[in-house]
Amino acid sequence: MPKRKDIRKILVIGSGPIVIGQAAEFDYAGSQACTSLREEGYEVVLINSNPATIMTDSSIADRVYIEPLSLEFAKRVICKERPDAILGSLGGQTGLNLVVELAQDGILEDYGVEILGTDLQAINRAEDRELFRDLMQEIGEPVPESMIVHTVQEAVDFCAGLGYPVVVRPAYTLGGTGGGFAHNEEELRRITEAGLKISPVHQCLIERSIAGYKEIEYEVMRDANDNAIVVCNMENVDPVGIHTGDSIVVAPVQTLTDQENQMLRSASLKIIRALKICGGCNVQLALDPASFKYYVIEVNPRVSRSSALASKATGYPIAKISAKLAVGLTLDEILNPVTGTSYACFEPALDYVVTKFPRFPFDKFPGADRQLGTQMKATGEVMSIGRSFEESFLKAVRSLETKTDHLEQKDMMDMSQGELLSRIHERDDERIFAIAQYLRNGGDPRRIEAETHMDPFFIDHLLVILDLEKQAQVPGAKDDAELLRRLKRNGFSDAWIARCWGMSEEEL
Repeated sequence: MPKRKDIRKILVIGSGPIVIGQAAEFDYAGSQACTSLREEGYEVVLINSNPATIMTDSSIADRVYIEPLSLEFAKRVICKERPDAILGSLGGQTGLNLVVELAQDGILEDYGVEILGTDLQAINRAEDRELFRDLMQEIGEPVPESMIVHTVQEAVDFCAGLGYPVVVRPAYTLGGTGGGFAHNEEELRRITEAGLKISPVHQCLIERSIAGYKEIEYEVMRDANDNAIVVCNMENVDPVGIHTGDSIVVAPVQTLTDQENQMLRSASLKIIRALKICGGCNVQLALDPASFKYYVIEVNPRVSRSSALASKATGYPIAKISAKLAVGLTLDEILNPVTGTSYACFEPALDYVVTKFPRFPFDKFPGADRQLGTQMKATGEVMSIGRSFEESFLKAVRSLETKTDHLEQKDMMDMSQGELLSRIHERDDERIFAIAQYLRNGGDPRRIEAETHMDPFFIDHLLVILDLEKQAQVPGAKDDAELLRRLKRNGFSDAWIARCWGMSEEEL
């Protein structure tokens, strides 16, 4: 299907300021989208409140409005510019919510502005907890037992029959804001009250807790002709219970059997087709590690934080291609601009391991609550690529800019095993370092597995790193060229090896 000729001017909504849950990855997506639309000959008008982004550079769009992303200012821009269409699915949750507000206000209909890409009905069905749950039941995809509530008392009455713990998920919020786990009525009342205030539609989903399940994500693309592909699958090292933005994530999935992968892949494609999403979409699923039982957690009907990760991990520019799909092109018509030879309907294949490591702002906010849960606390992330999990993982650790060049924290070296287990139980941002130190001190790997619900695969690979550490510390190890080669292949830094062998990095 050729691109649309009946539209000339497109208004693109940016993502606004960098906040917890929505960092610079949306600047990356929005910049790609604007460039992509201009390549196709469309006039692009951009509204974004953040002047410190590449997206608001004058060369990215034909006209840039650095204005607050509010209904009032967006209406003024529409009145002045008279765009033929609006694209909000590349501005994160902020952009998506503003498009919904504009549609409800009636100004889009008054001025004949069409919503491009994923339409309003699809956005509502994915974002509105009640509509989403009904759709999943309609297509036979399992969701945890849940109820939509609009008052605190409704939540209390529902949990009296369901039992605890439960998860509270406010509708239309960013990064799990306002949500959390409730283990008793007191916690439920407090979290639900906060969630109802934060949700733009004053709605919360109260859901049976499935903490401890594996959390798997599929980045999916669909066009207007119902062609759909999986761009990338990702596995959270931390299980359900820690927000995916705060979890270490690896791509492709490492611990699933082919049968499990195909089952979840088919579910993701079925969901994106049922929602009729046009463009990129992120599907989050929870898989029981002891069976083939799985649940659909949620769907982001837009380019998300995971989309930026998947784009860079695979060389498949999701935002760029989503923008072209929004103006009528199909996956089999778009040439992948990264490869220059394959079409966008071909699924990328990875013969390497990508690790995403979250970056937390606690060095700037030392008094903040560091415990991790369903509300995202990371303000960014690093990504690394390696031929093995060990190489990719250690490269990510030293990319964090926290003055750490290896999987160790100096302040944990003198801690007792009991103190380390306490840190692991707290589930804070440094838990992975506490796990490594506990194992380094001879702790039981199965104890870690029981405490964290991490897959044994990841714990075993941490043990591989620790075993190589021991080999490097044996007297005379610095004369073993083969050991040095093995350390480098597994991602050990020059700084750590040189320190271990009592020499400078230049000598090494």
